[in-house]
Amino acid sequence: MSDERRPEAVWVFPEEKKSNRGGVWLIVLLSILALAIVGTLLFYLLPKDTGDEPSPTPSASASATRTASPAPTSSPTPTPTVIVPTPTVTPDETAEPDPGTPADPDQGAFAASVQPRLDDAATGLSIAAGQTGADAAQIIDGLQSDAGVLSDTPAPAAIASAWADAVLQYAARLSEARSAFDTGADAQPALDAAKAALQHMRSVAGL
Repeated sequence: MSDERRPEAVWVFPEEKKSNRGGVWLIVLLSILALAIVGTLLFYLLPKDTGDEPSPTPSASASATRTASPAPTSSPTPTPTVIVPTPTVTPDETAEPDPGTPADPDQGAFAASVQPRLDDAATGLSIAAGQTGADAAQIIDGLQSDAGVLSDTPAPAAIASAWADAVLQYAARLSEARSAFDTGADAQPALDAAKAALQHMRSVAGL
């Protein structure tokens, strides 16, 4: 057994792998070069904004084509009908007359208001009987003016119609006398008729 050879210890080192760093750097350089080429192309191909050209405005057709959605229509809510009873107003028999309506004048107050002009009318007719022409016509004109005032004087309701007729007849007789004086005709019959109409007016007024 002494002749057997003992195995010798041999150190076997693993084969070192080749470093791949050179390939990685090559890829990095190629990537940088590609980015530089792309950036250069973009710089020359893209339009440059000089600031002189106006910025494009949004097309009006885009907003015009928009259709507004219809607003939801709500059905009207029925309103309940409320019937309000109308109050019954009982007329007040003791209510005072409307202040805007003139009160019916008293018979005595009416007679006192028209008496001065009726007295002047009697005097004027007597004077006109002794005049002729323009002088007599002027007196008749004054009497006709007073007759208009007497016609506008409110009379009590009991005699209003009779008073209006009496004043109308008196004014007609004065017109006949005025025409007689203007034409130079005999005015005495017309003056007598005017005096009779005047007396009737005094009677209606209670004088």
